[in-house]
Formats: sequence, structure tokens, C-alpha cells
Amino acid sequence: MKKMTMMILAAGFMASSAAMAAGDAAAGKTLYDASCASCHGMQAQGQGMFPKLAGMAAADTKSTLVAFKAGDMATLNKRNLGGANYAIMAPNAAGLSEQDMDNLAAYVATLK
Repeated sequence: MKKMTMMILAAGFMASSAAMAAGDAAAGKTLYDASCASCHGMQAQGQGMFPKLAGMAAADTKSTLVAFKAGDMATLNKRNLGGANYAIMAPNAAGLSEQDMDNLAAYVATLK
């Protein structure tokens, strides 16, 4: 019985931790509209050299933002985001907090 109780408590803790880590899509929209839409489009449809973001999973958006902020060229080059994309995006990602990235990722995931 104690083992079952511990398993239930552990599962509940993991679920609440995951929920706490998730971003706030409404806050992400505010940030997106102010900082991202001018390049990626109002619905993240992409335009010109700026890639489409709509349809990206939250985890992919977050890992891409983390890579830009960290200067992780290996990851970015695998995603064809080196070169001019890096020069433009890195300064924008540099000022993002972990919560900002979570919020942006949550919002982008709502766009199709």
C-alpha cells in the first residue's frame, strides 16, 4: 500500500512539474506580437528569408530559441538556421528569459 501511495504521489508531482514548466500562450502572444511578428508574420506564416513557425511543436520552438541564445551553431546548422538567420535572430534571443521562451513556444504551438 505504501508503495502504491508513493507511486501516486510521484506521478502527481511529475504532472504538476510539467504543468508549471509549460508556457503561458497569452503572454507568448504579447511577446510574439511585439518582437517576432514583424519578421515571421502575424500568424507565424513566414515571409522572405524568415522561416514559417506555425505548426512547430512547443519543444522544437523552445530548443531553437535556446540554441540561438546559446550560440549552438551545430543545432542551428542542422535546422538550416545558420548564416544570416543567426546574425538576425541571436540578438533577439539573447534577451529572452527561460519563461519568455516557454511562453513563446506555447503561443507558437497554437498556430497552424
